[in-house]
Amino acid sequence: MPLGLIALALGGFGIGLTEFVIMGLLPEVAADFSVSEAAAGWLISGYALAVVVGALALTAAVTRLPKKPVLLALMVLFIAGNLVSALAGDYQVMLAGRILAALSHGAFFGIGSVLAAAMVPAHKQAGAIAIMFTGLTAANVLGVPFGTLLGQHFGWRSTFWAITVIGVIAFIGILTLVPKPKHDEAPASLLAELRAFRSGQVWLSIAVTVLGYGGMFGAFTYIAYTLTEVSGFASTTVPWLLILFGVGLLVGNIVGGKAADRNIDRTLIVVIAVLTVILVAFAATAQSPVATVIALVLMGGFGFATVPGLQMRVMRYASAAPTLASGANIAAFNLGNAVGAWLGGVTITAGLGYTSPIWAGAAITLLGLIVIIGASSAAKRARRRPRLLQDEPADAARQEIPHPA
Repeated sequence: MPLGLIALALGGFGIGLTEFVIMGLLPEVAADFSVSEAAAGWLISGYALAVVVGALALTAAVTRLPKKPVLLALMVLFIAGNLVSALAGDYQVMLAGRILAALSHGAFFGIGSVLAAAMVPAHKQAGAIAIMFTGLTAANVLGVPFGTLLGQHFGWRSTFWAITVIGVIAFIGILTLVPKPKHDEAPASLLAELRAFRSGQVWLSIAVTVLGYGGMFGAFTYIAYTLTEVSGFASTTVPWLLILFGVGLLVGNIVGGKAADRNIDRTLIVVIAVLTVILVAFAATAQSPVATVIALVLMGGFGFATVPGLQMRVMRYASAAPTLASGANIAAFNLGNAVGAWLGGVTITAGLGYTSPIWAGAAITLLGLIVIIGASSAAKRARRRPRLLQDEPADAARQEIPHPA
């Protein structure tokens, strides 16, 4: 395995930690700044929306720049944002720090996905992307639970100080381990990158990402409240329950990447269908601690099993110029995150209870399933059409040639 993949995963670990750790600390942050649950949720939604902006605007701006220096600059931006969060004296400054850190997120994973795929043969590319995204899953397995534990015992600011240090370590890892990519001297122009969006399958892939992943994330956003207010767990057990969720993410990411290398669309259809069922079952049985534990593991596993396939699908249909399309798909992940978190906050504010975000997530994921089934069917029809066009002249010629006497 190329060492560069480990370096990219290290960067992904830091970025994944700052994205997800806030969920376990949301009650503490809300109480410290004296804001409502829905307002605290904007620390998640605002982050996700800033990722969308960064993934599109920053990726477009750096399309023709060498990729390794760009990754290093993005890590500097990430470090600065977490430093602002650690020092925040009020809610507005905290939100500003979250947004600053988020601007690096989309471009990092968008460019990183292209670099990861370029390091390995074509038949291993989804697996290579999965290795890079292992940083995200490791952040959930190890970082988020212990970051939550750290924040509960020493104040939530201590967690963001720790993330800042991790960002510095990730910067050093990228500097020393990521090689200069081949053909970095003559990257595709921005116009060439934009042409990739003429493909309907690129847009359908992005839509599946928004819906398929966003539903799971929306259900997970308010998970600390679900666990304590519905399932009856003590707040001190939340970090350990998040470890179980993270184990699911880790396994799902690896298995999903290997399955996607065999057949992307089939993998996505099966995984998203099962994820929808899991979310419905979770919402219906959240009062049971045992059922909740099982649902947490399965939700993490099947939720993150979609990631390598979703990223690889958009890159495959934008293969001539994948950098901006890859960044756009990272934006789609986080647009889905924002929509899911926002909708979950709306349902809670409406008085529908702390299982309502899970029901909303199931509905969003079901829409994603419908879109991927339609996209897969359209792709199959498009692949058959050239063969039919090639056969028609031969059939016509056979009809015009008289049968020999």
